Formats: sequence, structure tokens, C-alpha cells
Amino acid sequence: MHSEWQLQQAKNGFSQLIKEAIGGEAQLVTVHGKPAAVVVSAEEYARLTRRHKGKLSTALLRPDIAGEDIDIARDRDSGSDLAL
Repeated sequence: MHSEWQLQQAKNGFSQLIKEAIGGEAQLVTVHGKPAAVVVSAEEYARLTRRHKGKLSTALLRPDIAGEDIDIARDRDSGSDLAL
């Protein structure tokens, strides 16, 4: 079972590449030894791109969201003075 394919291998074994992706294992395609593309099943693609509706707190508590990626700094500007 492959999980990494050189581009030429991927071309020659496209049917097998697709079967393995459908089987649940992402398939990495490389060009000149560098990662170029990943082939996943349509089901996995749908799962990865599904929009999650719900509470913000639920989304923020997800373990795959890195806290350091979220800027929660608050602007300390108190606004401008108004003369009435």
C-alpha cells in the first residue's frame, strides 16, 4: 500500500491511488521529491470542508484550534471625548 507517490507513479497507478484514497488513507503526490498534492476520498474532503454551525464557545474549545493563532488583545482606546 502506497501513501506517497512520485508524480510519474501517480500517473501510471492512478486507479490504485484512487482506491487507496477511498480506503481512507490520504495519498501524497510529490514532484521532484517535494510534496505537491494530497488525494483524499470525497467523503474525507466533505468532512474537512464542512462548515460547522453552532456556538462560538464550542468552536473555540476544539482541540485542533491553536490558541496562539487567535489574537484576543483588546484595544485600550477609550474612544473620543464628546462635548454636548
